[in-house]
Order: sequence, then C-alpha cells, then structure tokens
Amino acid sequence: MSQPYTPTPRTRVVREAHRAVYDRETAYRILDEGFLCHVGFAVEGQPFVIPTLYGRSGDSLLVHGSAASRMLRQMKEGVAVCVTVTLVDGLVMARSIFNQSMNYRSVVVLGKAMLVDEPNEKLEALRVLSEHIIPGRWADVRPPNERELKQTSVLRVPMDEFSCKVRSGPAIDDEEDYAFPAWAGVVPLEMKAGEPIADDRLMAGQRVPEYARSYRRG
Repeated sequence: MSQPYTPTPRTRVVREAHRAVYDRETAYRILDEGFLCHVGFAVEGQPFVIPTLYGRSGDSLLVHGSAASRMLRQMKEGVAVCVTVTLVDGLVMARSIFNQSMNYRSVVVLGKAMLVDEPNEKLEALRVLSEHIIPGRWADVRPPNERELKQTSVLRVPMDEFSCKVRSGPAIDDEEDYAFPAWAGVVPLEMKAGEPIADDRLMAGQRVPEYARSYRRG
C-alpha cells in the first residue's frame, strides 16, 4: 500500500513540480531497481559528490565505503548528506532542441549519515548490500574477515526527507512545431546484463550460478 509523505521545504520539487511523487512505495521501487548512488557532502565548505554502491533496509539506505575515504574521516556524530539515485528509461526526441528530454525516475534523500559500528549489525548491513546488488551471492562466497571488516565502512541514512521525480511518455512540443519535418519519438534505454564471463582461475567443475546467468534489474 502506498505510504504518502509530506515533503519538507528542502525536498519539495520546484521545477517541473507536476513530475514530483511523494510516496514511499514509489521511492522504494526506484531504489530497489538501482544499486549505484551519488552521495553529496561538504568538507570545510568544499562540496564533494561520490559515486558508491547502496542497499535499502526498510526506510534506511545503507551506503558502502572505504574506512579511509574523505567522507568517513569527517565522521563524529554523523554528517549531513544528499543521496541521489537516477534510472534513465529513454531519450525523448522532440521537434525542437529546447524540448528534448529524458524519461527517468529519480530519488533524492536528505539526511544525516551515521556509521554502522556494531559488528553483527555491520555484517548484516554488508549482507543486505550484497543481496541488493546480486541476490543469492552472499551465501555462495567467503564472508568478510575481521581485517576486511575494519577496512570497510557502512553508513546508514534514514529516509526522513526525500522526494521522487518521474518523467514518462512522448515528446511534448510547442503546437507550432508539430508541423516541423523532424522525426520525434522515444529511444528506450535499459540496463541489460551480458553473458557471464568465467574467471581465468576458476576451479574445475564450477558452473555459472542461476543468479548470474539470469541477472536482471527491475
């Protein structure tokens, strides 16, 4: 069931406000299909935007990072972040350059990122991240050891403030441009997995697992 959400002044969509969606079901669908986000934060007035992997646990995002990263070195009681995820569904070709567009689905989350420190909670967060990206993989591989856990950090970002923005459908031209002799339409785009490529040092008898052979998003 949809869970309506009242946007805050910081998350209310201003430009193309008719494309805004404020419910958790839509946000969760977009987040569950993607796995790459961009995390924005500031250090001494200098903004940074870092691409990284993420997963979702309930109404929180789990963001993966190196313990030596610039963002994590700022951690004391948390750091204010802006997390964005965008899925591009198509290129929209209009009869005028001004009206060219994209079909897309996006989520913006504002919050305070907190380190996941407790060992069992951290291990579970890494499992959630792994299963979000490649479902079924965690059970097949060696879990992280103590040294690896120390080198890896996970941040939890509560989805207290968020907004979605969605565009779909055909080109929208100015009425006079519909008589202009140019092709208009949509070029659909999608993420498509290729044929799995075995590692050169794969042990004999190892077959491609079903989750790799039939991998897809959405």
